[in-house]
Amino acid sequence: MVTKRKTKAADPAPPADNSVVKEPAWDTLLPEAAERVVAANHWRRIVDEMTSREILSSSNGHALQRLVLAYIVYDRCSQAVASGGIVDEPNADNPKAIARLSIYYKAMREAENTAERLEAQLGLSPGRRGKVGKVVKSRVRSAGADAFLGPAG
Repeated sequence: MVTKRKTKAADPAPPADNSVVKEPAWDTLLPEAAERVVAANHWRRIVDEMTSREILSSSNGHALQRLVLAYIVYDRCSQAVASGGIVDEPNADNPKAIARLSIYYKAMREAENTAERLEAQLGLSPGRRGKVGKVVKSRVRSAGADAFLGPAG
Protein backbone atom coordinates (compact mmCIF):
# COMPACT_ATOMS: atom_id res chain seq x y z
CA MET A 1 0.00 0.00 0.00
CA VAL A 2 1.40 3.37 -1.02
CA THR A 3 0.61 6.25 1.25
CA LYS A 4 0.98 9.81 0.24
CA ARG A 5 3.04 11.93 2.51
CA LYS A 6 1.46 15.23 3.21
CA THR A 7 3.90 18.05 2.76
CA LYS A 8 3.29 20.68 5.30
CA ALA A 9 3.58 24.27 4.14
CA ALA A 10 5.95 26.47 6.06
CA ASP A 11 4.39 27.45 9.34
CA PRO A 12 3.57 31.13 9.54
CA ALA A 13 5.74 33.19 11.81
CA PRO A 14 4.52 33.80 15.33
CA PRO A 15 2.69 37.12 15.55
CA ALA A 16 5.00 40.11 15.69
CA ASP A 17 5.09 42.41 18.68
CA ASN A 18 2.97 45.31 17.44
CA SER A 19 3.55 47.41 20.56
CA VAL A 20 6.27 49.51 18.87
CA VAL A 21 5.84 48.89 15.15
CA LYS A 22 2.73 47.43 13.57
CA GLU A 23 3.33 44.63 11.06
CA PRO A 24 2.09 45.50 7.57
CA ALA A 25 -0.92 43.73 6.09
CA TRP A 26 1.06 41.41 3.84
CA ASP A 27 -2.09 40.12 2.17
CA THR A 28 -2.63 43.54 0.58
CA LEU A 29 1.00 43.84 -0.53
CA LEU A 30 1.85 40.32 -1.66
CA PRO A 31 -0.37 38.13 -3.86
CA GLU A 32 1.27 34.78 -3.06
CA ALA A 33 0.55 33.06 0.26
CA ALA A 34 4.07 31.62 0.38
CA GLU A 35 5.57 35.10 0.01
CA ARG A 36 3.36 36.38 2.83
CA VAL A 37 4.74 33.66 5.11
CA VAL A 38 8.31 34.52 4.12
CA ALA A 39 7.63 38.24 4.64
CA ALA A 40 6.17 37.60 8.11
CA ASN A 41 9.24 35.52 9.02
CA HIS A 42 11.61 38.27 7.84
CA TRP A 43 9.57 40.87 9.73
CA ARG A 44 9.63 38.82 12.95
CA ARG A 45 13.38 38.19 12.69
CA ILE A 46 14.22 41.86 12.12
CA VAL A 47 11.83 43.18 14.77
CA ASP A 48 13.14 40.66 17.32
CA GLU A 49 16.75 41.63 16.62
CA MET A 50 16.06 45.36 16.77
CA THR A 51 13.97 44.95 19.92
CA SER A 52 16.66 42.93 21.68
CA ARG A 53 19.27 45.54 20.76
CA GLU A 54 16.87 48.34 21.83
CA ILE A 55 17.10 50.15 18.49
CA LEU A 56 13.50 49.70 17.32
CA SER A 57 11.46 52.88 17.11
CA SER A 58 7.95 53.54 15.84
CA SER A 59 9.46 55.60 13.03
CA ASN A 60 11.23 52.48 11.67
CA GLY A 61 8.01 50.82 10.48
CA HIS A 62 8.01 51.85 6.84
CA ALA A 63 11.76 51.31 6.44
CA LEU A 64 11.29 47.78 7.80
CA GLN A 65 8.46 47.20 5.34
CA ARG A 66 10.63 48.38 2.44
CA LEU A 67 13.47 46.13 3.62
CA VAL A 68 11.24 43.06 3.74
CA LEU A 69 9.81 43.86 0.30
CA ALA A 70 13.36 44.27 -1.06
CA TYR A 71 14.12 40.77 0.26
CA ILE A 72 10.99 39.42 -1.49
CA VAL A 73 11.84 41.13 -4.80
CA TYR A 74 15.39 39.80 -4.58
CA ASP A 75 14.07 36.27 -4.06
CA ARG A 76 11.61 36.56 -6.96
CA CYS A 77 14.28 37.86 -9.33
CA SER A 78 16.89 35.33 -8.25
CA GLN A 79 14.44 32.55 -9.11
CA ALA A 80 13.90 34.07 -12.57
CA VAL A 81 17.65 34.43 -13.11
CA ALA A 82 18.24 30.85 -11.96
CA SER A 83 15.72 29.53 -14.47
CA GLY A 84 16.37 31.92 -17.38
CA GLY A 85 20.00 32.88 -16.95
CA ILE A 86 21.79 36.19 -16.49
CA VAL A 87 21.83 37.02 -20.19
CA ASP A 88 18.75 37.34 -22.40
CA GLU A 89 19.39 35.93 -25.85
CA PRO A 90 18.93 38.29 -28.81
CA ASN A 91 15.77 38.13 -30.86
CA ALA A 92 16.46 35.77 -33.78
CA ASP A 93 14.12 37.77 -36.05
CA ASN A 94 16.15 40.96 -35.62
CA PRO A 95 19.67 40.82 -37.14
CA LYS A 96 20.75 43.88 -35.12
CA ALA A 97 19.62 42.48 -31.77
CA ILE A 98 22.28 41.74 -29.19
CA ALA A 99 22.40 39.70 -26.02
CA ARG A 100 21.60 41.79 -22.94
CA LEU A 101 21.67 41.38 -19.20
CA SER A 102 18.41 40.00 -17.90
CA ILE A 103 15.99 42.57 -16.53
CA TYR A 104 15.54 40.23 -13.58
CA TYR A 105 19.28 40.32 -12.91
CA LYS A 106 19.20 44.13 -12.96
CA ALA A 107 16.19 44.21 -10.62
CA MET A 108 17.88 41.66 -8.34
CA ARG A 109 20.96 43.89 -8.07
CA GLU A 110 18.79 46.93 -7.36
CA ALA A 111 16.90 45.05 -4.62
CA GLU A 112 20.24 43.97 -3.15
CA ASN A 113 21.46 47.58 -3.08
CA THR A 114 18.21 48.73 -1.50
CA ALA A 115 18.40 46.02 1.16
CA GLU A 116 22.03 46.83 1.96
CA ARG A 117 21.25 50.54 2.28
CA LEU A 118 18.23 49.94 4.53
CA GLU A 119 20.11 47.41 6.67
CA ALA A 120 22.84 50.00 7.19
CA GLN A 121 20.35 52.75 8.05
CA LEU A 122 18.57 50.50 10.52
CA GLY A 123 21.82 49.33 12.11
CA LEU A 124 21.41 45.72 10.99
CA SER A 125 24.61 45.36 8.98
CA PRO A 126 27.68 44.32 11.00
CA GLY A 127 29.64 47.44 10.08
CA ARG A 128 26.89 49.76 11.33
CA ARG A 129 25.81 48.03 14.51
CA GLY A 130 28.08 50.09 16.74
CA LYS A 131 26.99 53.37 15.15
CA VAL A 132 23.29 53.03 15.95
CA GLY A 133 22.27 54.24 19.38
CA LYS A 134 19.58 52.82 21.56
CA VAL A 135 16.13 54.35 21.44
CA VAL A 136 15.52 56.42 24.54
CA LYS A 137 12.16 55.52 25.99
CA SER A 138 10.32 58.26 27.84
CA ARG A 139 9.38 57.15 31.30
CA VAL A 140 6.25 58.17 33.11
CA ARG A 141 7.25 58.68 36.68
CA SER A 142 4.71 58.04 39.35
CA ALA A 143 4.70 57.93 43.09
CA GLY A 144 2.52 56.02 45.48
CA ALA A 145 0.62 59.20 46.34
CA ASP A 146 -0.50 59.63 42.72
CA ALA A 147 -3.20 57.02 43.20
CA PHE A 148 -4.54 58.98 46.16
CA LEU A 149 -4.09 62.53 44.85
CA GLY A 150 -4.79 61.89 41.17
CA PRO A 151 -2.62 62.73 38.23
CA ALA A 152 -0.67 65.97 38.30
CA GLY A 153 -1.53 68.63 35.81
